[in-house]
Amino acid sequence: QVQLVESGGGLVQAGGSLRLSCSASGIIFSINAMGWYRQAPGKQRELVARITSGSSTNYADSVKGRFTISRDNAKKTVYLQMNSLKPEDTAVYYCSLWPPTYNYWGQGTQVTVQV
Repeated sequence: QVQLVESGGGLVQAGGSLRLSCSASGIIFSINAMGWYRQAPGKQRELVARITSGSSTNYADSVKGRFTISRDNAKKTVYLQMNSLKPEDTAVYYCSLWPPTYNYWGQGTQVTVQV
């Protein structure tokens, strides 16, 4: 059974930082590319960042230079360091495999950025 548990969200002022974590189980974590996604109210879920099994990374243009995705295969955890947060980053953040072929999703973690 695949489980993805996101944590680290919260309320932050614009310009602040948060670090999200996603712990995975039920998959062979080290061989899977992982992604962070977000969904704002009234909008579709979008890919924010992804990281391959070899730790190559790719970012949405809207977060490039501000967010950093990383992984720790020993801990089966993927991270998203978010700096210089903006109000438009407000959303529920999810991690999943990339691409999310099997539709595995956790409960998400809420990130709210205040002006």
